[in-house]
Formats: sequence, C-alpha cells, structure tokens
Amino acid sequence: MTAETAIDENLLDPSRATVMDGFRVLKVAIKREPWIFTLSTLGSVLFGALTVADAWVLGWATNHVVLPAFKHGSTTSGLVWTVIGLFVGVALLRAVGIVARRLGAGVMQYRLQAAYRREVTAQYLRLPMAWHQRHPTGQLLSNANADVEAAWAPIAPLPMAVGTVAMMVIAVVQMLLVNLTMAAVGLMVFPLVTLATLTYQHFSSPLFTRIQALRADLSEVAHESFDGAMVVKTLGREAEETERFAEKALQLRDLGIRVGRIRAFFDPMLEAIPSLGVLGVLGVGVLQIRHGTANPGDVVTIAYLLTIVAFPIRSIGWLLGEFPRSVVGFRRVHRVLDEPVTTTYGDVRLTDDAQGASLEVSGLAFSYAPGQDLFTDLSFAVEPGRTIAIVGETASGKSTLTTLLTRLVDPGAGVVRVDGTDLRDLAPGELARHVALVPQSAFLFDDSVRDNIALGEDVPDEDVWAALRTAQADGFVAALPHGLDSRLGERGTTLSGGQRQRLSLARALVRRPRLMILDDATSAVDPEVEARILGGLLRSGRGSGGAGSTLVLIAYRKATIGLADEVLFLDHGRIADRGPHAQLLARNPAYAGLVNAYEDAREEQSEVVGD
Repeated sequence: MTAETAIDENLLDPSRATVMDGFRVLKVAIKREPWIFTLSTLGSVLFGALTVADAWVLGWATNHVVLPAFKHGSTTSGLVWTVIGLFVGVALLRAVGIVARRLGAGVMQYRLQAAYRREVTAQYLRLPMAWHQRHPTGQLLSNANADVEAAWAPIAPLPMAVGTVAMMVIAVVQMLLVNLTMAAVGLMVFPLVTLATLTYQHFSSPLFTRIQALRADLSEVAHESFDGAMVVKTLGREAEETERFAEKALQLRDLGIRVGRIRAFFDPMLEAIPSLGVLGVLGVGVLQIRHGTANPGDVVTIAYLLTIVAFPIRSIGWLLGEFPRSVVGFRRVHRVLDEPVTTTYGDVRLTDDAQGASLEVSGLAFSYAPGQDLFTDLSFAVEPGRTIAIVGETASGKSTLTTLLTRLVDPGAGVVRVDGTDLRDLAPGELARHVALVPQSAFLFDDSVRDNIALGEDVPDEDVWAALRTAQADGFVAALPHGLDSRLGERGTTLSGGQRQRLSLARALVRRPRLMILDDATSAVDPEVEARILGGLLRSGRGSGGAGSTLVLIAYRKATIGLADEVLFLDHGRIADRGPHAQLLARNPAYAGLVNAYEDAREEQSEVVGD
C-alpha cells in the first residue's frame, strides 16, 4: 500500500460521517449551479407528482370502471375514454418531467466537472515548481481527471433523488389518508433501507479510497513508461514495464471486484425490501377486505403507491451509494485547490528598452532537504549586454541556479535582482517578458511549428523566421512539408534532438528577451552549428544601438565557453574562480581538468567510431 493510500484511508475513516460529507459536496454543487439544479429538480418533482397521480387514476379506475364492469357485465365508452385520457395525459406530463430532470442533471454534472478541471489546472500553474517536484505526475493527472469525475458522480442521481423525495412525501400522505393500517405496514421498509445503506457505506468507503489512490499510481506508472519509451525499448525492458503496470492494474481490478461484490449484494436488497413491503400490504389488505374495513380499490392504491415509494428509495440509495467515492475524489481534488500558493508578487515593471538586462545574485542559499545545502552564500553580477558562462561538475547546482534566476523556485535566503529589482517585487508575468530560459531538454507540443514558437502570442511570421534564422533552424523548417504549418507530433518526435533544441531556442528568441539563460541548450547540436547559433546570439540586439541580450550560458564545450566574456567556475555551491576562459585554463588546474575532460571524451568517442 502506498503512502498516498494510507493518507486517504485516514481522511475517510468509516467512523466519520460519510453521509454528511457527501451532502456537503452536494451543497457545493448546488451553490455553484443553482439555476440548472432548480430546473432539473422541478422536472423531477413534476415526474414524481404525475407518478403518484397514476396511482390515483389506477384506484379510481378500479373502483369506478373495473369493479362495476365485473359486477354488471358492461361499462360505458365514456368511462373507458376517460380512463385512457387520464393515463395518456399523466404519461405525457411525466415524460416532460423526465426530459427536464435528465437534461438538467447531465448539464449540471458536466459543467461542474469542466469547471473543476479548469480550476485544478489553473492551480497547477500557480503552484511553484518546488511543489510539483514533490508530487508524481500520475497523481496530478488523476486529480485533474479521475478524482474530478468521482467528486461529481452523485450529480447524475441528485435531481431525481430530490424530486422523488417530493413524490415520496405525496405518496406517503396519500397512503395515510387511504388506510392508516396498511400504510403503517408499508412504511416499515424505510428503517430497513436506511440500515442497508449505512452498512454498504461502512464496507465500501475504505475500498473506494484505495481505488482512487491506485488510479493515481496506475497513471503514474503509465506516464513514466510512455515518457521513457526510448529507454524501455533500447534496454529491452518491455516485459518488466508491462509487469509493473500489470501489478497496479490487477490490484485495481481486485478492489473493483470487491466493490462490485458488495454492490451486487446491496442493490438486490434495495429492490427486495420494498417488494416485501408490498407483500405485507397485500396480506393485511386481504384481511381487511374480508372484515369489511377496506375495499379492493384501497388495497390496489396503497400497493401501487408502495411500489412508487420504492423508486424514491432506490434513487436515494443510488445517491448515497455514490457518496464514498465522491467524498474521496472531492477531498483529493481540494487537497490541490486548498494548497497555499506561496509565490508572492509585487507591482514593479521593468523598463522595456533595447539594452540587455543587468543580473545580480547576492547571498543566495538553497537546499532541497534540511541539512543538504546546495548553495550557501552565492554572489555574482553580470553587466548589461555581457555574456557569462557557468561551468561546474555534474550535480554542482548549475541547472538549479537557472531555476532560481528565472524564479521557478525561490531561494531559502539571498536575493536575485534584474535591473536592480528583486524578482519577488516584480509584477506577475513581468519576469517572463524580459527573461527567457532555454533548458537542455526541449519540450515541443503536438502542434505546428508556428504555434510551438509563438505559444499563443500574436507573432508575425517574419519575426518567427528571424528567430529561426538566429537559431539556425530556418533551413530544416523550410524543408518540412508545410513549413511553419507542419505539425511536429507529440513532444516533437518527428525531429532530431538538435532540431528540437533549435526550435526551443527560437521560441525564446522570438520574445526578444533582455536576459537569456541557456542551460546547455545546444548540447545536441553539431559544434559548427552551435558556433553559428551563439555567434548570432552575440551579434543580435533588441534594437538599433542596443547592447544585445545579456547571456548566461551553462556550458561544457570549450568553443562555447570561449565565447563568454567571463567564466564562473562553480564548485560545491560557491564561485571557486572567475575570469576569462584562457586565464582560468592557465591558473586553475581543477577548471582545466573539467573542461578538457569533455574534449578528451569526444576525441576518444570519435576514434572508436572511426575504427
């Protein structure tokens, strides 16, 4: 059992009032969609009232048409047509009620699901990357899909249940008015149904909790397998991944079967209890007819009314039966929606000029876990229009530093400033207008080249082509079947790694950022092409007379590092040395060993390939 499952079981302990929690979920739904709920409930009430009217028509027909016909051997055509007209009129009005009830319930349910999916997705976008790093992707997918569906599952039977309560009240009142004794016998079914429902919830609530958690686990395994399809196939791990997925799927199947067994016992019981009540009414009614205290029409009316009451009982049972799953899904969704957004913003806006932005890092501290500091007192500054390269060993914190510079995460201490302004004081969206991060792993959407670069912004095609030229991507884009309109497939699978990186770079360039941060963003590109890309970046400016964008390069290749005005050598969370590349090579053996190691590895690989 996963930790997530254990948490959910604790939240939904059967000792807690699941029924009350379920009604609170319904209260939220009604408050969000009051008019649709009212319409569907009125339709359900109309259906219920006309269903009860059927019992009155049946009783009237029995006493005034059927019994006299048996007694006298004939009846009048007027009475026959009256009975037919009554039944047809009731049926037509009842059909109107059914349409209003079902249409309203469906619209209400799907509107709530769509609204909550949007809210969950918007919350994902508001929450910082640190929060996302603590939560598996499969769980997030489950929260936005399966949990939302489960939360609003009771909406489908809700209007029917509410409307049939009115039908039940009308039916019970009519039963009491017709014959008190038979009504009392028939109403004994209510405590039995209540007991059966509570028993069902006691056994099903923990199972529904574990089912929702397992759905999240299953989504996580599937997402990892699909995302790592290349690794799985190249290492021949298909069987192991299939087994890993099958293990979760079988657990989910077994729990679903257990719930099905419980429900298979519960649903027939709901059907049987009202039928037993009808038998009891018929038995008492026959005795009363023999003693002359009731007539056949009264027995028919009450027996039929009890069958009518059975429908509201079943509909309420369906509603209550959805509560365990609904409460679990609602709590899992609100665990996301209620998560506090710790990222705060100010109202400062940066000057939108043609000059590159200045960057200042002062006293920066960050750690992923207590006692495991990655940075303790990191400080450096970059003047506008300058290019710096950050070099360091693997796991020295280079990529983490890029997330701090772009405020994907906030530091534990210290300040990052752009143009002298603390990033936390900038207005929402202001940092993205001036700073662009190009990560090593380029993500492309299953969309056209144009939309992958513009990402929803209104960018002229000439600007898109200009960005593609700087990124050395215009050639292969022009060769695509539909140019900028060519679709790239999921994650850009139709392109090579280097091509994906160049499109990711063009995506940043088209926004003309004043500060660009490249996290080894050209690692999959041929060195010659990389040199042309970086040369174009250094020559490009934001306007006439501009100093060009300020560039921060996370780099390994000597050719890339050599283009920087200054190199920062990162070692154990601090700047161990800084200066021009050539000077660091001459005076710092650790730096020279690190940057030479990559070139040596490349040469050895080339020799192996050549042999």
